[in-house]
Formats: sequence, structure tokens, C-alpha cells
Amino acid sequence: MTDALPGLIVGTAGHIDHGKTSLVRALTGADLDSLPEEQARGITIALGFTALELPDGRRAAFVDVPGHEKLVRTMIAGATGIDAVLLCVSAVDGVMPQTREHLDILGLLGVQVGAVVLTMADLVDEELLELAREDVSDALAGTFLEGCPIVASSAVTRQGLDEVTGVVAGFQSVERPTDGPFRLPVDRAFSRPGFGTVVTGTAWSGTLDDGATVTLLPAEREVRVRGVQVHGQSADRAVAGRRTALNLAGVEVGEVPRGTLVSAGDVPTPSMIDVVYRHLDAVEPLEDGSPIRFLLGTAERLGRLYFASEVDELSPGETVPAQVRLDAPLACLPGDRFIIRRTSPLETLGGGAVVDPWTRRMRRKRRQAWGEQTLRLSAGERRVWLERAGEEGLAPAEWAQRGGADAEGEDLGGRLFTAPVVARLEGALLEALLAFHDEHPLSLGAQLRELRRGRLGHLTERVFDALVQRLARHSRVEVDGPMVWVTGFEVVLSPEQESLAARIQATLGAAGLEGVKPKDLHKAHGEPEVAALIRLLELRSEVEQVAAVGWVRRDVLDALRDSVVSWFGDNEVLEPGDFKQLTGLSRRAAIPLLEWLDRSRLTRREGNARVKGSAFG
Repeated sequence: MTDALPGLIVGTAGHIDHGKTSLVRALTGADLDSLPEEQARGITIALGFTALELPDGRRAAFVDVPGHEKLVRTMIAGATGIDAVLLCVSAVDGVMPQTREHLDILGLLGVQVGAVVLTMADLVDEELLELAREDVSDALAGTFLEGCPIVASSAVTRQGLDEVTGVVAGFQSVERPTDGPFRLPVDRAFSRPGFGTVVTGTAWSGTLDDGATVTLLPAEREVRVRGVQVHGQSADRAVAGRRTALNLAGVEVGEVPRGTLVSAGDVPTPSMIDVVYRHLDAVEPLEDGSPIRFLLGTAERLGRLYFASEVDELSPGETVPAQVRLDAPLACLPGDRFIIRRTSPLETLGGGAVVDPWTRRMRRKRRQAWGEQTLRLSAGERRVWLERAGEEGLAPAEWAQRGGADAEGEDLGGRLFTAPVVARLEGALLEALLAFHDEHPLSLGAQLRELRRGRLGHLTERVFDALVQRLARHSRVEVDGPMVWVTGFEVVLSPEQESLAARIQATLGAAGLEGVKPKDLHKAHGEPEVAALIRLLELRSEVEQVAAVGWVRRDVLDALRDSVVSWFGDNEVLEPGDFKQLTGLSRRAAIPLLEWLDRSRLTRREGNARVKGSAFG
């Protein structure tokens, strides 16, 4: 089964020994201090989970987190994905250091709803209870819990428990996206007899059917799901926003540590992430490039924080775009909330949201511009991803993964670019063509393969060809087969070059079908322009180079074609002797020309003779 009503995930938070676990036990009847060490010491060390049926039919899943300062990482893992929080404050002690730290962390993680439970109310009189209320109200000022309900309770006398249940019933479930990739950060893994490995967590996004194949990130290992529970009940599908347990086939517990992400769909696992970071008000300034502990979901990494701004030190309360460089890959998507702690001594410094998990290394000299791009991305300007892709562009699938709209970006050869980048590439191609024309004034145009090098060498063949066709559609260039030239370009010969071209034509005309080898042509005409002019004449279809013969004038070859066509008007077969008699050529020149006729498909060889080729139709 799958719950029709949305689930509700409530986290407890607060200082150590402020009655979080006792409150959950009193509300649900479940003792979450199940570890021997927890029972011996009377504190919560691991995360605890249980559920409570609410009057409206919803099941509230409770996540009980530890309050000890050394277990803040575990607290963050538990607070990941909660809809609301019950902040527990002892009426005896009042607000304590971990109360404030947990409150800061919850705010940085984006929690917006909650209430305060003044626990152990049976141990104080009315005057002390009122002082505790005032203490809490002062601590909540300016936070997301300012003005929230404050309920006095006792797990011993059960004072206020019905009121707490009513407050919880008033919490609204947070709508989470179900159309993206399925993601479940693992906060606990254990082995269940007869089932094998089970992992639990709060599903962040997407849906997942029982029996589906999932990927464990960042290990990138694929495994099969063979059982699903949602809020403690068997289900056929896991849905975003629910406490979920997955039975995984073929994997050991040790292979799915806390911090693993169970995913189905495209989720990047970067080691560099662009973020927007907020430094807490009550901490010391932070230097650019400082070592940090980066906590996202249930995962923790070591890394460094580099400001994408012209500042070298961040003051308390300031917000800055930044780049995080981690010591190991971490699965994340834009919008994911994170916490940053000092490496030593352990202290929560601040947090924020992931902006670009597909980023590249930020260069210090460009950090101001990079930060401006990061802020634009954070504000929803997705085209920044196209800007950052530059002349490499993005495949449509990559663009869709980033949430880009179909109408954005210019398509070149199946990749998307910004309009300025396309204009820059067009300019580079035209510049290369103009340089070719300057360097080779006697050439009608450049070979396409020669242009896709140097400045344009990084483009794929498809992108380059699309760029050329785009310029051709806009009448900026002209294309003829493998050759391209700037529209309007013409070869203009000087009088001396015109005279040389005429003399070359005369030399070839005198040779007739015997042709002139390139080296003999250069012997006959020593001018340096001979090679360029003969190629120009070839491009103008005035001459052609015949293998083993040399250069032959086109009109001479056309006359040969006419003679062969005329021959086949009266004959079925053309023998080599007939061809020599027809042309007056020696065997040395006749055989290459017969092979040329074969390549032209005017003739087709059968034995030593020729018959009509396909060019006759």
C-alpha cells in the first residue's frame, strides 16, 4: 500500500538532556534509546525514528536527534528533510549552547515551521516556568520560530502532551518534488534477518517503485530494491517527503554507510560546488580558502571554502557566493541545503544552498564575475549554465537536467549555446576565411577540414558543419561541396597572372591527351604562381589532373568523351586497340585514360575491353 495522505516528518532538537527522547516516548510509546550505551548513559547517540497517528489520519514520523555537541553531525543528518521541528528546552536549565546551535542549523537547513516544548515542567514552579518562557522567547527573536507556540510539558505527569499532539497536528506537510530523480540520503543501515540490508532515510524527491534498480552514490553501484516501507508500513512505492525504508538486494550493510545517496535518475557527484553561503552572526570572521567540514544531507566531507567575491575575510552575518572544493565526490543538486562547520575546534560556522554542482574551477582573477554569475543562478537565471558552458555548449539532455527551457539557447549541431557565443564562433570562422583569402588570393575557397583547426579546432564536426551552414543561410559564406568562401569573394588576376594562365593553357593544349606532368609544367613555367594558378583553373573546371597522365585541359577531355559516346553509337565494345586508334595515343597514355573513363562511369571494364557505363543512363 501507499498512503494517500501526505506524510509529516517532525524532528526533535535541543540541548543534551533536555528531554527530547522522553517527549517522543511519552507521545508515541516508543523508547528510541535502544543502544546499550544510550541506555547506560541516558543520552541519545544514534538517530531514533518512530511514528504517531494524528487525528486527521496522517502519520507523523518523529526523528529524534542527539543533543551532545560532539554529535552535531548526527543531528544534521537527522534534521535533513524534516517538515517541522519540536525544539525541546528544559524548564530547569533554560536555553543552552546546543539549543542555539540547533536553532541556527535548522534555520540554515530551511526549516520554517515548528514549536518549542518546555520539558520537565513538573520540576519547576510557575515563576521559574514563566522565566523559562521569557528566556526562550528572547532566544527565538529573529529566527524562523519567533512567535511560535511554546508548550509546557512533562513526560512524567503527562502535562501538556495533548497540547503538543495538537500542535503537531497543525503542522502542514511540505510539498516535495515528485517529478525529478528519486533521492534518499541514507541516515541508517542495518541487517534484518531473512531480508538482508535495509536502509532508511527521508526521500527528498521523485518516486520509486518496489523492484526498481537504484544507484548508490557516490560509489555508483547499481542494486535492486526488493521491499519498501513508508512511515513504518509496507508500500509499493516510495514518494518524496516520506520516511522510507528500502530493502536492498545483493549489498552488505558496510557498503551503504550513512551519507550514501540512493538515487534513480541523473544526480551529479561533484567535488567542486558553487554555493551561496551565509556566515552565522555569533561566530568569528572566516578567511578565504579556510578548511571546513561540509555537511549535506547525511554526508560529510572535508574541503575548503573560496569566496567568489573581492573579499578575503567574511564577517559575522554576511552572505557571499562561494565555491566549495571537497576531498571526495558528493551527490547533490541545486537547492540542496548544507551546513559548514570548522574543522577544529568543532563549531558550526554557517550554511546555505547549492547553486551549481556542474561548475568548473573558479579562477581567482575572475572570482568577482564568477560570483555575480552564481548569484544570478541562485535567482533563477538558468541561462548562466549556457554562459558557463561557453564554446563547448551543452547537450539537450544536460540542459534539461539543469531545468533549462526549450526556447533558450541556440542549437548548433545538437548542442546549445548562448547567442553571444554563436556570434563569436561565426566571427572566428569568417576571420579564418578572410585570413585564408589573404594568404591564398588565387584560391576560390578553403577546404572545410582545413578550417576546423586552430581557433576552431575544439568544435566537433557536427557543430562546425552546423556553424558553416548557419553562415550560408545568412548569406555570409558560400559552400560548394567541401569548399567554402566568403560571400562576394572573387579571384582577381593581375595582367601578369592572366598572361601566365594563358601560357599554361597553351602548354596543356599543345600536349592534348598526352597531358603534362606537374614537374614538367613547372619546368616549362618557372613563375612561383604556377601551382596556385593550375589549382584555380582546376576549381574553374578548366583543367583536370588525370592519374599517371598529368594535367589535361577540360575541353580536350570533353572531346574525348564525345568520341567515346560516338563510338558506342555504332559499337557494343571498345577494345584497347580501338581506343588507341580512336585517340592516336600510345599504350602508356591510353590505359590511364581508359581507367579515367571507368571512374567517370562512361565506360565499364569487362576483361580487357570496355562496354557502356552507367553514365549512359
